[in-house]
This record gives sequence, C-alpha cells and structure tokens, in this order.
Amino acid sequence: MRRWGALLLAGALVAGVLGAASAQGARRGGTLRAGLDSDPPNMDPHRSTAAVDRQVFQNLYDKLVDTDQNLAIVPMLATSWTVSPDGRTVTLKLRQGVKFQDGTPFGAEAVKYNFDRMRDPKFPSARRSEIRPVTDVVVVDPSTVQIKLERPYSPLLYVLTDRAGMMVSPAAAQKEGVNFALHPVGTGPFSFVEKIPQDHITLQRNPAYWQPGQPYLDRIVYRPFPDDNARVANLKSGDVDIINVVPLPQVKTLAQEARQPGARFRLLEHGAFAWQGIWLNVTKPPFDNKLLRQALSAAIDRNAIANVVLQGAAYPAYSFFPNGTPAYDPAWKIPPRDIRLAKEKLQAAGHPGGFSFTLLTLPGEQQQSIGQAVQSMAAEAGIQVKLQIIEFGQMLDETDHLRHQAALLGWSGRPDPDFDIYPFVTQSGIGSFNDAGYTNPKVQELLDAARILQDMSQRRRAYSEVTKILADDMPYVWLYFPKEYKLVSTRVRGFVHVPDGMMRFRAVWLAP
Repeated sequence: MRRWGALLLAGALVAGVLGAASAQGARRGGTLRAGLDSDPPNMDPHRSTAAVDRQVFQNLYDKLVDTDQNLAIVPMLATSWTVSPDGRTVTLKLRQGVKFQDGTPFGAEAVKYNFDRMRDPKFPSARRSEIRPVTDVVVVDPSTVQIKLERPYSPLLYVLTDRAGMMVSPAAAQKEGVNFALHPVGTGPFSFVEKIPQDHITLQRNPAYWQPGQPYLDRIVYRPFPDDNARVANLKSGDVDIINVVPLPQVKTLAQEARQPGARFRLLEHGAFAWQGIWLNVTKPPFDNKLLRQALSAAIDRNAIANVVLQGAAYPAYSFFPNGTPAYDPAWKIPPRDIRLAKEKLQAAGHPGGFSFTLLTLPGEQQQSIGQAVQSMAAEAGIQVKLQIIEFGQMLDETDHLRHQAALLGWSGRPDPDFDIYPFVTQSGIGSFNDAGYTNPKVQELLDAARILQDMSQRRRAYSEVTKILADDMPYVWLYFPKEYKLVSTRVRGFVHVPDGMMRFRAVWLAP
C-alpha cells in the first residue's frame, strides 16, 4: 500500500509492456462463464456509473494505462508518459499498430476524440467530474498526445486506469451516438457479440488483438445472478467458472469448503477496497433536515453489521477511505451506537415520536440482511424504515435523478482516494454519483485543493477535514468496508486477483 503515494504524476516515465500471468502451459479455446451480481446497465464506459459494468469493460476495452496486482500504474495503450515541470501538461506516447475491433486504427486522434466526447456538455457523460481539470487534448503526432490541465491534477494517471481511460472507437461512437452502448467497440482482447437483458452478455476473442497470442479463450459469457445463493450455487455446480461478488455472510463456510480435499473451487481474498452505506437525499423530506440524518446515523451499530451480520468479512466504516488505503486515518474512531443521542436529535428536529422513510435496497441475501438490520436498529429510536427491493438499473435511475429518500448503495473503490470521494459530495457528481444531492463550499474547496497536492500526507489532511464535515452533515451513512473476495473454479488458470476486484481475462485459460 505504501507505494501508492509514490505513484503520482511527478517524474513518471514508464516504459515496457503490461504484465500478464505466465502463459506456460496455457491452452487455447473454450468459453469462460462469469457470474455477476447484477445485470450490467450500460456498455458505454463514458456513460456508465455501475461497478458491474466495469467487470465486462475490463475485457471489451483497453485503457490508456492499467494497474497491476500491486496497484502500480503500468502501460497499456500508452507505453510511456512524462509530466511538464509545472504539472499542467501530461504527454503520452501511444502503442502503435493497435486497431479497434471494427478495424479502424487507434492513435492520437482517437484519444483526442474520446476526451472531447467525455467533455462535451451536450453528451450525457458520467466522466466529466473525473477529467474536470482537462482543458484540451493536443495531437502532437499520430502516436503522441498532450493532455493540457488548468492546474496540476495528482489523480490523473489513476483516473486513466478506469473508464475515463477506456478508448471507444470514434467511428462506432459517431455512428451510434447515445446508442453506442448497444453496439460497443473498443480495442480490448474480446469484442462484443450480444447482450440479452437480464440473461447474458457474450464477448468473443478479438483475433487482431495487439498482444501476441492473447487472449486464450474463445468466448466469455456473463450471466447475472442477483440472488446471492443462486450465484454461489451456480459456481459450485460448475455452471459458471467465477463470480464477481461473494456474499460476505457465507465467506467462512466457503473458505472451509475450499480447503477440503478435492474441492472444485478456490476462495481468493484481498483487503478492503470498497465502501458501503446509505445515501440520504438531502434535497427533499425527510432528509433535508440534518438533525434527522444525524438521528438515523446515531441509531446504527456499525460494528454489529460488520462483525455479526457480515461475519467479520468487513470492517465498520466511518469515512470514504477503507482500512489500509492511502487516505485512511487510523485515528478515526467508529462512533458507538447511541439511542439516547438519536432521540435527542429527533426531539430537536421537531419529531419526538420519530419519522418514517423508504430505503431502497437491491435483491440478494446480503443486501436484505443489511437492510433488515438497519430497519431493526432504527426502530429502537422510533425511526420506521420501509424496505423496497428494486433491480439495479432501476436503483441507479432513481438515485441519479434524486427521486429516492434513502438508498443502500456503495462504491467499488479506486486506487487514488480522489475518486473515492470527489464526485460523491461535489456539484459535479449530481446526476451521476452524488446520490445525496449534497454540496458544501468548504468541502468543494478542500477537495479541489487535494487534487493539486502531490504529497499524500498533505492530501490526507484535507480528506480528514472533509470527513469531519461530512460526519456532521451526514449526507451518507457509512456502514462498512467489505473485504474483496472471488470464488473461482479450479479449471480457471492464469487469473490474477487484483485488489480493485475487476476480473481481467486476457491471460486466462481453462484446464481440461
């Protein structure tokens, strides 16, 4: 984890090729079946706001740069990069000879098009807040681009390891417009075949992929299993080969089963990288009243959720920064559950008898268990919680348009702390990530300042100050940091479990 703070832009001149799992003994062919926790809503990386979309994107699109299993930034479509002394120009040298899956060439013009598309105010881009400091992208020559910034922007390279760095085909995007998600085209190791909503997504091997000999698989079929038990059962039965989300209450049992002789699956684990909690819509009743937000927070026992409901497979949360990540502050203390304080807040808010609200949750055993725990805890303070289970795509539509009162929804986490917090509590994220509709000028000022700073200790101070403000304003009730798990068939070889939880299958192959 210590190396994250040293991987900022200053002095970053990196060359070489993206590391991959050893190909020794790899077999070509076969179809890998991946079970997902929900149906991916949007196949356009510039519009996507769902973590589950990114599972498919890892194999459909290449990024300008990527992260390895140590979360170090490594080359991908960009082979090297330099930063000007004033920190306001980043020059990328691009890999040559790469083509999009529609046969059109990748190069500097394509990179410029992608940035212009994400920055276009007429295009419904979810990436705008991530690349907000970018003022222009200049084509120097066919394999060189310069990214111009209004100010130094320390998170930029890490931003480019995710959806903002995923390059879409300009020809396909211009042809399809906002419907590009129905016919997505990237440069990745697998190309899009079809998506049948709520049933499957199929990708097939890209024979013109730039990495010689890869990928090994012929196809990937993604299938959604919103029900936790169904997802695990399909892995155990061999109907799928890997699942992206392992239900935390089942981790202990699954770990024991995986250790048994002859077990047909492995359980892989990393530390916490994501966060989970409850978005409170501050733009409408009841949570436009800060005292009611504080009352709900005081009624929640975060330790019980992490250690009892989730069987110790998570940490209790009190910030947007999980344990062990660069901005985490070990001085933060989890606030104890305090029913007396909750009732005092209700009294001060003019609701001595409590209040009621609807909490949106997703299908699945784990989500329902968390929702029911919150419901029970809140009831002891006189707060009545109505649980409403909705499908993931509908959840995003409700929260993005701020039609909800509260929603149990989290974030998959990022290597740089900026994108674990910035779009969620600033104006730029309203309509995509800021599901509270929350703004605060001091928070905006502090987070803008953190984007300029190169030193992580200085950035951490800014994040700590923001955390104190948010702990009082309470637009989001932090609940827990889930540990990262994958359940994988023993047939799957060459899979590297990266802490970000994204499943990269370029170097994966299937044993007989």
